[in-house]
Amino acid sequence: MQRALDLAATGAFHRRGGNPRVGCVILDATGAVVGQGHHRGAGTPHAEVAALAVAGPAARGGTAVVTLEPCAHQGRTGPCADALIEAGIARVIFAQPDPNPLAAGGAARLRAAGVTVIGNVGADRAIMINSDWTFAQQHRRPWVRLKIASTLDGRVAAADGSSQWITSTAARADGHLLRARSDAVLAGTGTVLADNPRLTARTVPDSADQQPDQPLRVVFGTTEIPADAAVLDDSAETALLRTRSAPVALRTLRERGVSSVLIEGGPGVAATFLEAGLVDELISYIAPVLLGAGPAAVGDLGIWRIDDALRGEITDITSIGTGTERCARITTRLRTAAPTPDPQHPHSPHHEGDH
Repeated sequence: MQRALDLAATGAFHRRGGNPRVGCVILDATGAVVGQGHHRGAGTPHAEVAALAVAGPAARGGTAVVTLEPCAHQGRTGPCADALIEAGIARVIFAQPDPNPLAAGGAARLRAAGVTVIGNVGADRAIMINSDWTFAQQHRRPWVRLKIASTLDGRVAAADGSSQWITSTAARADGHLLRARSDAVLAGTGTVLADNPRLTARTVPDSADQQPDQPLRVVFGTTEIPADAAVLDDSAETALLRTRSAPVALRTLRERGVSSVLIEGGPGVAATFLEAGLVDELISYIAPVLLGAGPAAVGDLGIWRIDDALRGEITDITSIGTGTERCARITTRLRTAAPTPDPQHPHSPHHEGDH
């Protein structure tokens, strides 16, 4: 299973709507490895089919070790459970049960065909490899990361509105990696008007070098933005969400196949999603800078008492950069529920999502 998990982990990140990363190893009847494979993207052979193609006739009577329960549905490719049955596989060992109700049921189909099935072997790491995808399948909304870059005293800009740059080049490069690993990057119309960001993932911050596969750029809010805004250029796809409701926005993005969203600004947007309980992870880049004035990282949450504060658990603290350019990256899991947006009763926060 470790070998199959390593294959899954080295597989390419599949942008929105793509399938999870899956690895498979085929053993013959004597226990020797005769084939392996991993999923390379939507429309390409699934890991089991790729591994069976390598194994050939040697797979008959053998064992398939796969990181995700073999699928039982007909999508762009046929059901993997059927491919394993037709290849004569005698035993299937899988790590993670498939959380997708449309694809689940492979284990039952295999057992009905007389195949021995053992599940939940190494499931924790398998889930970690596809954590965003798994969450989106289970909760019917994307995993939401809120990124904040601020001073030691929590300011995201000076009193005159200038903010380039509070953090270092290394911190901005790290932020571009976050973009590259996200299905979508979201900013409010206020941020678009103030900073004119492209919201693309670049290999080197402030350069024109682009990653080949860009996240969906999302502009959140009802204020009009100019037609020549950088976020509307042809370097990546852009979605204009003309709403101030966080649940409505997430439901719309999920319908577009988005499993993870990186929110980049500004304070009003941060407050809107935080107040709605729809931020799962907060990633804060803290620069050794003091301003004393200027906009705060998060807008008004309507909290008056310390007992009502939003609290979380710090899961990682990493130093980014060197010398006077060094910043701290603090990752916090927020203690909020993971509600499923309800189309009949959308939450309507009072914050201006445009800021």
